[in-house]
Amino acid sequence: MAVLHNRVSQEELKKRLYEETIYRNTVSFYQYFFIEDPVAFRDELYKGLNAINVFGRIYVAQEGINAQISVPETNFQAFKEYLYSFEALYNLRLNIAVDNDGKSFWVLKIKVRSKIVADGIRDPDFNMANKGQYVNAQEFNKLTNEADTIVVDMRNHYEYEVGHFEQAIEIPSDTFREQLPMAAEMLQDKKDKNIIMYCTGGIRCEKASAYMLHRGFKNVFHLEGGIINYANKIKEQELPNKFHGKNFVFDDRLGERITDEIIAFCHQCGQPADTHTNCKNEACHLLFIQCETCATKYQGCCSESCQQVYNLPEEAQKELRKGIDKGTMIFNKAKQRLRPRLNEK
Repeated sequence: MAVLHNRVSQEELKKRLYEETIYRNTVSFYQYFFIEDPVAFRDELYKGLNAINVFGRIYVAQEGINAQISVPETNFQAFKEYLYSFEALYNLRLNIAVDNDGKSFWVLKIKVRSKIVADGIRDPDFNMANKGQYVNAQEFNKLTNEADTIVVDMRNHYEYEVGHFEQAIEIPSDTFREQLPMAAEMLQDKKDKNIIMYCTGGIRCEKASAYMLHRGFKNVFHLEGGIINYANKIKEQELPNKFHGKNFVFDDRLGERITDEIIAFCHQCGQPADTHTNCKNEACHLLFIQCETCATKYQGCCSESCQQVYNLPEEAQKELRKGIDKGTMIFNKAKQRLRPRLNEK
């Protein structure tokens, strides 16, 4: 029977990745389509992608697929042929990373979930088939030049913080499920305006556009392929760039630079910085922005208290970690919790 999950330690797998001599492409894609048996689809997908040495994180649900992966360049054509062998995925747009160093993933994980994007929508009348209109990079630039257009960022606040489009409205929340009703409420008196929604790769803003139409908005658009596709297209087509800063990504890179501008600030000293990192104290693991000076001063930790724990013997650290659900600390960015922790001195 084929092995349908990884059995090697994460440390060993990451070591193997950085020892690789082959070049990898970091790729993301998604598709909303009905999958009758997500478990069977997941297993079939794992066998096919594992055979061609694909790494990454993929979510499968009855509503479709959401994937961020890395593919050996020598296997890229085989990957495309395999992916396109599924009728619902034929000729699917593949977003190639902007900062494409190939060191984004070191293991293949495919998980079955209730939804590929956790949205909190329980209304049985909601229908993803009724979604907003795609706009490409050129159309996005043109439409955003109009005074009657509102640009809405459908990413979490820590993503917006390091980079966003000109005049984009931030929906200040930690989760997509919080953002959807919040966006509708913030814009409720602007239902006749042009509303353009965007996100990292397109999956969240596509669902958000459908939700806004469901809530009675009239002229709703979403950026095709998100920031990643936009950044690639403006280079290819030599278009003006309306995105400033860095695009946060959910892999080991934690960001890809779109422009040289640094629009965010170190969460510890307040100096310009846009490098996200996880606190080195494994009992914390908080994601935050840290400049090089503070990274040295605090040894990669988010506070003096975490630095003290980090410098304890490993056995003592393990003892302190007992009973802590570290999963709740990863990517938990509630602003009211972030600032007090990082201002500890």
